[in-house]
Amino acid sequence: DHFVFSVTQAVQNNSAAPVALIPYARVQRQDTPVIAGWWVFFEGMLGVLGDKLQEINYSDVQGAKEPTRIDSQGGWLGFTDKYWAAVMIPDQSRAISTSFLHQVQNGRDVYQTDYLAKDAIIIQPGATGQYQDLLFAGAKVVETVQTIGEKYKIAKFDLMIDWGWFEFITKPMFYLLDFLNGIVGNFGIAILIATVLVKLAVFPLANKSYASMSKMKKLQPEMLKLKELYPDDKMKQQQGMMELYKKEKVSPISGCLPVVVQIPVFFSLYKVILTSIELRHAPFFGWVHDLSAADPTNLFTLFGLIPWSPPLFLVLGIWPILMGVTMWVQMRLNPTPPDPVQASLFNWMPVIFTFMLGSFPAGLVIYWAWSNFLSILQQSYIMKRHGVEIDLLGNIRDSLPFLKKKPAATT
Repeated sequence: DHFVFSVTQAVQNNSAAPVALIPYARVQRQDTPVIAGWWVFFEGMLGVLGDKLQEINYSDVQGAKEPTRIDSQGGWLGFTDKYWAAVMIPDQSRAISTSFLHQVQNGRDVYQTDYLAKDAIIIQPGATGQYQDLLFAGAKVVETVQTIGEKYKIAKFDLMIDWGWFEFITKPMFYLLDFLNGIVGNFGIAILIATVLVKLAVFPLANKSYASMSKMKKLQPEMLKLKELYPDDKMKQQQGMMELYKKEKVSPISGCLPVVVQIPVFFSLYKVILTSIELRHAPFFGWVHDLSAADPTNLFTLFGLIPWSPPLFLVLGIWPILMGVTMWVQMRLNPTPPDPVQASLFNWMPVIFTFMLGSFPAGLVIYWAWSNFLSILQQSYIMKRHGVEIDLLGNIRDSLPFLKKKPAATT
């Protein structure tokens, strides 16, 4: 509640005639702030007006001839950054007219959000009239924001926190991590436990997928025979493969299903880690002191031995490397595809993802690496259960050209 300031304005009418006063309030921001520019969360002018969330970028009002005006019954409006906000909360029973504008004053950019009540307060002679509104200014702590919204009955006050399109997953993910953190006292451990729970939730689907992939592995010799039988006829090869899939009741796209299911989970976790102030500066163990920031180690500085700052695409810490290794090993559980293009894609994909996630929040990379490790255990178990040989070393050898066995010379 210490984030909320109550502002009471009182006027005593000492004249002989009634006085009409219109409540008005504004929040100004001087200079154009440096924003992260991430599409994952919003920074700028915002509010819930007319029961609808309004998000207005600084660039939207720059150079505009007229302010952006919105009428509302109650609501709230102001400014938000990644972790902080300052918003006005008028009397929720009053009709107001709001505006969002940009001005240049003494050579400085000034941004303003304001509201003006539509109905005046009439103060009779000798009487005192007053108006009270609220100002929220501080960190966007989820529990605090929700408590304030409920206490003062402010419509959709929790939308100050940008949960995004996947709110139905992002919110539960945050509450799950916050609950687990309350038990174990470490958000990193909470992420590891949440990963296990997500794996358990998609366990039946993943089992079905890995079982189908195991069956496909058994069909590899038959597929190779089709390629040898119809070396120049791709159509007959495809027809033969479809008949094999139908006969063995195998779906070639089943291997994608667990990945498709986990995409929104991955994105929701990414959003929670990146936007929740609760995870800001939250430590894990060892060298990871902030789960919301990238792994501070870097291979290209020899983990701190070389004093230089490499460009962003050369940021590659220990956890991203572990993630890439686990991803590569997981892909090696399956034989190298006979198609050279697919084989090359399989080889390069872990490398590409390793560099892509090098600058991502450490908490997200830890999640992915741990998820890969659990997938390796799960897939290995399913393959053994279906009698499929796990030739991991052989698959690794076949995926690396310089380790492939060369055919014996013939005379």
